[in-house]
Amino acid sequence: MTTFNMDTVVQKNIISKIFAFFTKRVVYHGIFWFLFLVTLMLRDDNQLGFGLSLILEIVTVFFYAVIVYFNLLYLVPNYLNDKNFLYYCLFLVLSVLVLIPIRVFIQYFLLSDFPIIQNGIVSTINVVFLVTFIVAGFSTILKIISDWVKYQRDRRELQTQNMQSELKFLKSQINPHFLFNTLNNLYALTLKKSDKAPEIVIKLSEMMRYMLYECNEKRVLLSKEVSYIRNYLDLERLRQGKNVNIDFKIKGHVTDQKIAPLMFIPFLENSFKHGLNNQISQGYVTINMEINEKTVDFFIENSKAEKLPAIEHRRSGGIGLVNVRRRLNLLYPNHYNLDIKDNPNTYTVNLKLDLNV
Repeated sequence: MTTFNMDTVVQKNIISKIFAFFTKRVVYHGIFWFLFLVTLMLRDDNQLGFGLSLILEIVTVFFYAVIVYFNLLYLVPNYLNDKNFLYYCLFLVLSVLVLIPIRVFIQYFLLSDFPIIQNGIVSTINVVFLVTFIVAGFSTILKIISDWVKYQRDRRELQTQNMQSELKFLKSQINPHFLFNTLNNLYALTLKKSDKAPEIVIKLSEMMRYMLYECNEKRVLLSKEVSYIRNYLDLERLRQGKNVNIDFKIKGHVTDQKIAPLMFIPFLENSFKHGLNNQISQGYVTINMEINEKTVDFFIENSKAEKLPAIEHRRSGGIGLVNVRRRLNLLYPNHYNLDIKDNPNTYTVNLKLDLNV
């Protein structure tokens, strides 16, 4: 097994080195011009002999290469990219007009023993000029396409990097926010020397393990997210006592579906922080999840006081909901539906997600 793995690694290293070699600009440009030379030689049907034909075609390829690289390395960056199109066209035509007579003169000299072919070269100089200009123009088109593809690739990479950075920032806001609330609850129970404190510590430990070791991935198993929610609700049941009815029901089967981590927690936090914590008498939180192979429908409703304290009302739906909306737009663009209703006595959230994104 070890030998097989080593052989595989060696093969991958060899392939990567070969790929890196052939993707070097000098190498693939050299291969292109070599194949172009071979093509010219194959179509050459005159009786000049291999040696002289090779020299003539090398001259042809050389002057094509000169005009192409002069165009790509000087004319395009200095004139076309600066939107001086007229100057670009003018200098391109002038370049071709200068190079073609030099090329024709060299080939004319090499064919001194073949006067008929010499006359043919001179008589077709206009065609040579036109073909050379077309080759230069074609290189410009390829350059524009190449630059556009590179720009789009760089743009996508930048968007991906920005998205990942923003998601990490948003997630870092969600996790400490929940931890801060839980530690406050634990602190209150320890002051009362409550027997519930050790159980809260265990639940909190399981939840922290999930946040630290599982939530670094873009997607996690939905089953782990459900377990996290159960722990969260168990913790709240311990803290809230008998005055609150907390009901969590799941319809459907949790198999290998995946979801962005901690997507539902801000809604749970808000239901307790801005709802039940302001209740005078008994209250409730109802959570229903309908799970299918490709979708999940999350519904949560909590009772709340008809009149919230001014500061609580202002902060209701604060950083947690702002972040979850932003995460939804980043991770599930156009593949989610979020409906929030703030009624006088209840607060409901219905989130539908397409898990195939």
